[in-house]
Amino acid sequence: MPTQDLSKNRISSENQIYHLVATTHKRMPVFDNFLAARIIINEMKALNEQNILSSLAWVVMPDHLHWLIQLNGNHQLSQIMKKLKGSSASKINKTLKQKGKLWQQGFYEHAIRHDESLKRTARYIVANPLRAKLVTSVTHYPHWDAIWL
Repeated sequence: MPTQDLSKNRISSENQIYHLVATTHKRMPVFDNFLAARIIINEMKALNEQNILSSLAWVVMPDHLHWLIQLNGNHQLSQIMKKLKGSSASKINKTLKQKGKLWQQGFYEHAIRHDESLKRTARYIVANPLRAKLVTSVTHYPHWDAIWL
């Protein structure tokens, strides 16, 4: 049964697949730093390992991330993102010996409808480094994954 987070006007439904996007504060290229990128990736993997969600595809760009997930259980998107942003910000700030905001407030989510192609959405996500002209082949970009590979 869907649960609604009225403060964010979001509805989180068990087994629903979502495309999430979160942006760094003032679009700072935090994830140009390899260690910072690996920290956020490890935090995303931890949520998957805790069976809060199933991670289907993701890419960590220099100033934002795209993440295709399926909710497991009765979890709220806003709580998942709060946990991800809080834990990653704390660890990244400690690792980089810095203080201050890491993430922009809020995030974007799009519930994938039954008529949308999951693989098409996943390809869009992993192709972000190509569209941003960061690499000429996605195989040259280290911060992405998808279950179909």
